[in-house]
This record gives sequence, C-alpha cells and structure tokens, in this order.
Amino acid sequence: MASLLVFSLRTLFVVLGCAMVATLIYTISVDGLPFRKDVLTPWMTTTLIDYYINVLPLAAWVSYKEANWLTASIWVVLFVCLGSITACMYVTIQLFQLSADKSMHDLMYHLLLPHQNKNGMVSKWKSLQLVTAIIVCSALGCLMFGTLVYTIFTDGSPFNKDLLTPWMIATLIDFYINVVALSVWVAYKEPSWVRAFFWILGLVCFGSIATCGYMALQFFQLSPYDPIYLVLLNRQQRAESRYDRMSG
Repeated sequence: MASLLVFSLRTLFVVLGCAMVATLIYTISVDGLPFRKDVLTPWMTTTLIDYYINVLPLAAWVSYKEANWLTASIWVVLFVCLGSITACMYVTIQLFQLSADKSMHDLMYHLLLPHQNKNGMVSKWKSLQLVTAIIVCSALGCLMFGTLVYTIFTDGSPFNKDLLTPWMIATLIDFYINVVALSVWVAYKEPSWVRAFFWILGLVCFGSIATCGYMALQFFQLSPYDPIYLVLLNRQQRAESRYDRMSG
C-alpha cells in the first residue's frame, strides 16, 4: 500500500510538472513573454499576490528541509521564478530519495522532515517563533482578504471570461498545481477525510486566505515549548515526537 502511494505521488507530480512546462511553453509561444504592463491587470495582480502567499509555506518547508543555506536559497529562488514546476521537481526528488524502508514506514514523516536530524538546531526562543508564525500567517491572510475585497470593488467580479487571458490561465494552472501540493499535506494532517475534504475545498475556493487560516490554526495547536517544525506533522506523529524528545 505504501509503495503504491509513493508511486502514485511520484507519477502525480511528474505529470503536473510536465503539464506546467507545456503550459508555459505554449503561453509564451501564443502570447509572448509576461514581462509587460498590459499583462498586469488588477485581477492578474491580485492573483499573483495570492499565488506568492501560497508559495511561502512551500518555500519555508524547503528552507527547513535543506541541509545548508546555499541549496535552500537556490531552491527558494527557483520557487519564485518557476513556481509549481519547482514544487513538482522538488517533491519528486524527495520521493525518489526515500529508501524502501522509509517509504514503507511513516512515508510523510520522512518526506516532510530533513534527512539529517535538525532537532539540536532548534532555537530556544520557541514561544517567540510560534507567536511570530501566527502573526505572519494572520497578517498575510488579512492582506489577501483586503486585496480581494479591494479588487472586487474597483474592478468587478472575477467571473468574467474577458479576464481569462493566456497568461491569467497559465497563472491559475500554476497556482492550482501548488494547491495540489498543499492539499497532499492537508490530507495527511487531518484525522478524517471529511475534514480534509472541506479544507481542500477551502484551498481551491479561497486560495491563500484558506492556506493562511489553516496554518495559523495548526500553529495554535502547538505548545510554546514545541519546536516549530512539529507543525508539519499530524497529531499522532507530533505526539510521538514529543514523547521521543522527553524520553531522550
């Protein structure tokens, strides 16, 4: 069952990455490069803000997972420049690096956390990190909500086919491929498929507003004494990690 899940995830992200590469090539061929003023309509600007807020948790995960700041910085730059192509490539690489034993036991635990133990590198300012994370998530969620309301009032509803320019369509495809990556994490985190379904529906419908709200709630579930990386784990593995640290 675990090997089937690994194969399915590898296939999913390879297909999505190839789909985004094809979309990017096609859009450049039919509409030119995106670095033009006429591309930045009000709704395109709002979509890009939404997009990059959603990229932040993925970039933060990569920064934590990588062994040194140089490789982490390179990956973050690639996330900013290539978006979901980078996300698919990075996740696929991590899946291929998992040993057969790790794939069979606690797949998501080994996928999410670094290959080398970073427990000893956790700052003693755990409560400050936690409060900062909650404030950042809340502020970004409010920023996106304010941007959305402002754009609706100044430029009308987004449900207008005239807005679907080639670059807007490409950006939306890019955005929702990243949502797939976040949805895999949410499905792993949630204790029931019903809760996972509604949160994923929220990610699809409300974008980074739902992402920020979900992450803020996850941070609230940590204690001030927990290392902040525990937010990556589901409830059961978080409890096991706490027990291991206490017993160790």
